[in-house]
Amino acid sequence: MPKIFDAIDKIKPAYDTAYKVILFICKLLLIADILITSMAVAGRFISFIPDPAWSEEIVLTLMSYMAVLSAALAIRRGAHIRMSAFDRYLPKKLILALDILSDIGVLVLALVMIFEGWKYAVQIGSRGTYVSMPNVSRLWMYLPIPVAGVGMLIFQLEVLYNHIKSLVTGQATTTGDASTTIEGSSL
Repeated sequence: MPKIFDAIDKIKPAYDTAYKVILFICKLLLIADILITSMAVAGRFISFIPDPAWSEEIVLTLMSYMAVLSAALAIRRGAHIRMSAFDRYLPKKLILALDILSDIGVLVLALVMIFEGWKYAVQIGSRGTYVSMPNVSRLWMYLPIPVAGVGMLIFQLEVLYNHIKSLVTGQATTTGDASTTIEGSSL
């Protein structure tokens, strides 16, 4: 069985690249947020700096993209809040099985976010525009939900694979900062 894991482990660099690309996009979104907000604030007090009417809506839209992409990154690192009060009292294999059940639930949520989020983004987005920019569809305002679903799906598949690998092999697997093991105390 470990041979199949060796074959699947060869796609880990693709996950690493996806993580780095999404992290870079988040950094660009944050820089854009800071620059637009700084320009808007400065434009209120300095007469020769413009204060564009669209700044607030764009900043909020960019912030929503950054928030959902960052949440997808947190899945890979295992940085989301988790209930672990009973972990020391339960068998490690049971905890790992519950983690796999949780992974499947998150995968289902990701799929719902992709398909239903896309449906709503297209339907609602086609019916309106930004108030301050009548040429820009509201699709961009609702698109973060399916984008988040894609990010969650990508990284949750890796987390699920690592949990299954850990259950089958009994060895610790790591993804980013998170680690899972049956033998040790860190789960």
